[in-house]
Amino acid sequence: EFSFPALPPLLFPTYFHCHTFYIAYTKKYWVDLAWMLTFYIRFFYTYGSLLETKTLNSLISLHRMLESSWFVWVSQMNHIPMDIDYDKNLDWMSTQLQATCNVEQSLFNDWFTGHLNFQIEH
Repeated sequence: EFSFPALPPLLFPTYFHCHTFYIAYTKKYWVDLAWMLTFYIRFFYTYGSLLETKTLNSLISLHRMLESSWFVWVSQMNHIPMDIDYDKNLDWMSTQLQATCNVEQSLFNDWFTGHLNFQIEH
């Protein structure tokens, strides 16, 4: 499908990232907004003297694109294969157990997912 390769790299850099700032601003979470802004101030202050602004923006965009692709793979592999029947009216715990699954343990899966391949225990 076309959207799978195209959307994960845009997930964090555009929607989630901007939406976090939007929510902090609209809900007047001034302390949270200040902490988020201090990250960028420190980032640009620290690396701004070493790199041009265009290179710095490209670096942070590349980082966010890699991060978002990782996030999509890790979060979706534990949830997509499961069938959910909304009509059973089960308690929260039972519904969570039906909606998630563990992924086979291997050195790579443990490393790549940060042990989130054990989604039920997580």
